[in-house]
Amino acid sequence: MALEITYYGHSTFLVESDGTKIVVDPFFAPNNPASPVTVDQVKADFILITHGHGDHSRGALGLTRRLRAPVLTGSGTWARLTMLHQETEHRLLGLCSRVELGPFQLEACSTSHDAADPLAIVIRTADGASAGFAYDLGRPTLAVRYLLRNLSAIVLEANYDELQLRTSDYPAVVQRRIAGSAGHLSNRAAAQLLRELHHPGLSIVVLAHLSENCNTAFDARAAVATALRRSGFLGVLHVADQDKPLPPIPVAHMTGIQLDLAL
Repeated sequence: MALEITYYGHSTFLVESDGTKIVVDPFFAPNNPASPVTVDQVKADFILITHGHGDHSRGALGLTRRLRAPVLTGSGTWARLTMLHQETEHRLLGLCSRVELGPFQLEACSTSHDAADPLAIVIRTADGASAGFAYDLGRPTLAVRYLLRNLSAIVLEANYDELQLRTSDYPAVVQRRIAGSAGHLSNRAAAQLLRELHHPGLSIVVLAHLSENCNTAFDARAAVATALRRSGFLGVLHVADQDKPLPPIPVAHMTGIQLDLAL
């Protein structure tokens, strides 16, 4: 019952095990030139949306119309996404709840972000493999830290480089929003959180939701790789560029993966 995650671009991932597929945060839409993968290329049994901001849900309507797949969200996100209410079945995700979906068990907790009912998600399989998704979080709360403990794989936001944000063309109010407690996670904060979450069974880290204006893949990797190396991480670090899909990443419940942190 292998667990596999695939990055499609922007905020969108596909999680697959035993023939069942969950697409997480569908950004793509038909004929959207900004999407490296189109909605017509995606096959999934379930659609999961962590929060209602457009860069995490813009492809949901087209996808639900084509797949007729149930949508999993928090209650506040569902209330915001009214265009989906006549299109598909809704299944609720929430704090301290567990949802069984075929080979998967899902858990969720709230995050610190300026959206309606934003969630971090953990997806597990019966053989012990697990993957956590936490992006768009201004700060890692105790609930997020607890949810992401002892996982096989972590997909974590590394949104901005602090110097690049301060010297960007963004107005001061936007800079404060991004760096605030309800905004986004910096490279430095992501590195610190991953050091706290590191354990011998962590084999995959994927840095996601990189800002196109205030970050680079090189800077995100450099900041996090250093922290992981000092923690004794023996897994593989991936950096998910906004417009470059990644090949499928197998996730297993194991230790002793060969070090792969080259810059």
